[in-house]
Amino acid sequence: MSPTESSYLDYGIGAPVADTKAPEGPIEERWDRRRFEARLVNPANRRKHTVIVVGTGLAGGAAGATLAEQGYRVVQFCFQDSPRRAHSIAAQGGINAAKNYRNDGDSVRRLFYDTVKGGDFRARESNVHRLAQVSVEIIDQCVAQGVPFAREYGGLLDTRSFGGVQVSRTFYARGQTGQQLLLGAYQALSRQIAAGNVELHARTEMLDLLVVDGRARGILARDLVTGELTTHLADAVVLATGGYGNIFYLSTNAKNSNATAIWRAHRRGALFANPCFTQIHPTCIPRSGDHQSKLTLMSESLRNDGRIWVPRARGDDRPPAAIPEEERDYYLERIYPAFGNLVPRDIASRAAKVVCDEGRGVGPGGQGVYLDFADAVARLGRAVVQARYGNLFEMYQRITAEDPYAVPMRIYPAIHYTMGGLWVDYDLQTTVPGLFAIGEANFSDHGANRLGASALMQGLADGYFVLPPTLNHYLGSTPLAPVPVDHPEIAAVEAETAGRLARILAVDGDRTPDSLHRELGELLWDECGMARDAAGLRRALARIPELREEFWRRVKVPGSGADLNQALEKANRLVDNFELAELMCLDALHRTESCGGHFRTESATAEGEAARRDEEFSYAAAWEFTGTGKPPVLHREELRFEHVHPTQRSYA
Repeated sequence: MSPTESSYLDYGIGAPVADTKAPEGPIEERWDRRRFEARLVNPANRRKHTVIVVGTGLAGGAAGATLAEQGYRVVQFCFQDSPRRAHSIAAQGGINAAKNYRNDGDSVRRLFYDTVKGGDFRARESNVHRLAQVSVEIIDQCVAQGVPFAREYGGLLDTRSFGGVQVSRTFYARGQTGQQLLLGAYQALSRQIAAGNVELHARTEMLDLLVVDGRARGILARDLVTGELTTHLADAVVLATGGYGNIFYLSTNAKNSNATAIWRAHRRGALFANPCFTQIHPTCIPRSGDHQSKLTLMSESLRNDGRIWVPRARGDDRPPAAIPEEERDYYLERIYPAFGNLVPRDIASRAAKVVCDEGRGVGPGGQGVYLDFADAVARLGRAVVQARYGNLFEMYQRITAEDPYAVPMRIYPAIHYTMGGLWVDYDLQTTVPGLFAIGEANFSDHGANRLGASALMQGLADGYFVLPPTLNHYLGSTPLAPVPVDHPEIAAVEAETAGRLARILAVDGDRTPDSLHRELGELLWDECGMARDAAGLRRALARIPELREEFWRRVKVPGSGADLNQALEKANRLVDNFELAELMCLDALHRTESCGGHFRTESATAEGEAARRDEEFSYAAAWEFTGTGKPPVLHREELRFEHVHPTQRSYA
């Protein structure tokens, strides 16, 4: 860190943090050793324990169903009207697994290697290897649940390729993979609800974490229909609430996806790791105007057969059919011949930004590139292309009124996934004992960039296979006394939350929460989006406090807190977004390297690629909340690479 930045940045340096739960020894044996060494809870005693699970997506649904099947009493929450409406349903392209059905050289070791490399060497090796191991079990689990994966002519499960790899390991269900996997988890959860083992609270949002005597013992929630604040106590709390991509306002996330649960846990003592590592997906429908409230993802699987190009000449606004082949630049195939259109997402996104910044973008405002299926239709026939991608093509046509069989799709990068999240150890436990974070809510498996088709893999791995034995260990080794509902620490959280909601309602200003959120999102996209530099991050850090002050002076939330009030929901989440936005920009400013989804323009190779600084930044940045208005404290987890040695990523 330079003297200039040291004098500008306002944060403290704390003691290093370490993962003490991963066993030593051969990496291939660590997960088996951890499971064997973990304490168990006998079936009769499991009935005495209550576990809260917040979220019902792939991670949360799988966790709730599995824990209830084991005999625990599970209390589960979602803000949707049904668990099956969790945002996991939107995932389209597929789920990775090292089954090697194609006999094309895949293995657990290769999936481990690709994931560590794709994460730009900022992930923990032990966690990633476990993920690769468990991947083969996930497919068997889902097939047993009846998930209708695509199959080849002979009946075997079909696979295809995704970005960042050279094998076909991605299992899929046309363009509905997330939906089908979620329905599999949902039916398992529904069975436990019907059996009385899961108590489900739908249309209910977690507003804070209850920490008693240093341990997570419950949550404070709000009924989104009645407005009632309710306290729920348990022996452990599991957060499966997804990522924080909607802080940018425009993202591919469902509009209600938010960061309040993990941010409130952070305020109660859970370290927050790598907030600046946000992933930008290269294959999204470009924004069409200021009226939009979200962006639409087109599956990365389309890059298997679609070819990405722009005109060679700047300002060439001819229709794509009028541009001859020799005047087209298939820039990914040109720059990265070994991987072509299947380079990782961070590489493809930055490359699209470069050609658009050069004035060669297509569509309104020049903010788009072509994804062309003409060659695929000519080679395979329309029927084959339709069988593979028909529902995606239909969705694109409905949104844009353009037929992708006749004209190329137009795509542009958009905020999609967040690699940062609550810091967790090998057991998926945060720095607050008894608080676990799974799926996108934690930071652990993807490093600085998530490879395609690995989010579904992590969510199901955490929920079905990793959390159950590690949570067993916590409950089996921790004596827990009952907590009275009127405990002073609980009463303090209840009063604080009620006061915050009342204060929001009392402002009665002239700006909607959406207008303020849009302004914050545009600021983050401009200064902490696809490319960041020190000057822009400093501008953002200066502007965010001004926006927060304006919020408390001008926000308008009609109605009351005693009934359905979506404006109040949005405003309350925005309070947390302001603080998280500051931490994101601070984390991005302190990390003066380029790495995966974090691209500092000052840290690039001569070819314009990301330039890591391993000697200085080979660590996970785990931030501690020290109080409102007080500087955070940085704790470093040093990363060791014993099996995949860091090298400059090359996809040429």
